Amino acid sequence: MHLDPDTCYQTLLSRDRRFDGWFFVGVSSTGIYCRPVCPVRTPKRQNCHFFPNVAAAEKAGFRPCLRCRPELAPGNGLLDVSARLAQAAATLIEEGFLNTASLAELAARVGVTDRHLRRIFDAEYGVSMIEFAQTQRLLLAKRLLTDTHLPVTTVALTAGFGSIRRFNDLFLKQYGLNPLRFRKEIDSHPPETITFSLGYRPPFSWSGLLAFFAHRQINGVEHIGDDSYTRAIELKRASQNVVGWISVTHAPQRYAIDVTVSISLTPVIARLLGRVRRMFDLAARPDLIDMHLGDLAAELPGMRVPGTFDGFEVAVRAIVGQQISVPNARAILSRMAESFGTKLVAPFSLTTTFPSATVFADLPATALKEAGITRIRAEAIIALAKEVSAGRIALEPLAPLEETLASLRRIRGIGEWTVQYIAMRSLAWPNAFPDGDAVLKKQLGYSNALALNQHAQQWQPYRAYATLHVWRQHEAQRDRPRTKGFAAR
Repeated sequence: MHLDPDTCYQTLLSRDRRFDGWFFVGVSSTGIYCRPVCPVRTPKRQNCHFFPNVAAAEKAGFRPCLRCRPELAPGNGLLDVSARLAQAAATLIEEGFLNTASLAELAARVGVTDRHLRRIFDAEYGVSMIEFAQTQRLLLAKRLLTDTHLPVTTVALTAGFGSIRRFNDLFLKQYGLNPLRFRKEIDSHPPETITFSLGYRPPFSWSGLLAFFAHRQINGVEHIGDDSYTRAIELKRASQNVVGWISVTHAPQRYAIDVTVSISLTPVIARLLGRVRRMFDLAARPDLIDMHLGDLAAELPGMRVPGTFDGFEVAVRAIVGQQISVPNARAILSRMAESFGTKLVAPFSLTTTFPSATVFADLPATALKEAGITRIRAEAIIALAKEVSAGRIALEPLAPLEETLASLRRIRGIGEWTVQYIAMRSLAWPNAFPDGDAVLKKQLGYSNALALNQHAQQWQPYRAYATLHVWRQHEAQRDRPRTKGFAAR
């Protein structure tokens, strides 16, 4: 990323939250780097050095600010197609991939050679992947020390350090501070939950997201309240399945969402927080998106494309929901979760996780038919589950787009609407567009996909966001008393 120093400095003077996380400023007179929204006194222009990411700032010798806390800044949107491979690697590193795997395995995961990934990563971020990983481990450890009562040994291992000695040495070397400088006192009665804050760039349509999720709530797996989203979670760590729950609430005064996590999920915190960021589309630039969409976005500024905690789950939702009503689809999905998910005890009457691709891959089609779907759809879900569990298809943001979409199209029972819906929510592709969608055709007044596509060209590269707004308009017209949020397809 090219940063113009004068433009960055003017942005720093404005404290404009729309640019939070898009660059960081290192101050030579203090040796500290900050977010552009840091409330401290603005440094002199000649003392400011601007960096595209926290790893570059730390490589240059700057320490993170203890007041604005750079680790809390929202991430960057995925708009530059040429940089998607490097961004895919960065996302995986942020979620702890290199804590248990090698660079060669990381390169294989994103579909390129080790050498090529090293080259493009350095060009995109200005640091090596090892340096980037080290920064992410340090910042996660700093967050855990600051925001939790976890013992320091647990913090070190959770953040990805192989030993407490390595953890202490790197903290002293990089920040010149002992980790105990950040650590909270250990509670003699450890809490059952931990809460983290994840920032976003305003505006943010919390009501729109909640309404979308509420309309699709899977009973037993999810609970959507007036101002919260809660769900059961299961993540694999090495050979162990880690089960627990999360609850997400809005903190508009801090331009953040608060994520409360059951203590059982501590070993997978990095991955979990990364998935929550994607689920609520926290990296979006609503100023750019809403301006591009114009009047379409005016009634609900800051609407995000609702993501997912698990891309395979959205794929199952899409396949089940083809040509049936949303209430019927919810009932079928709830039966699937009850029959094949992992049981747990959690708040809001949550009783089970949603089954993983590995679980579905081992099921016979007859077991899914008993939940209420046709054989073709049951076979489609099982076929997709086998591909995902074997690693041949990755339903996650920054997966190779065209190859993934082509693989989905080859599965019998998965049509183009389902492919685009998966691209929108599982792959977080901002330009996904289900041109066969009946609501889009009706709302925009087009009878065929070709004409609808031509009309939608004006919204590129944000057609997924445009789709959400059209669905919202349709719902608002159908149910006039509801002025906040929406419940689309």
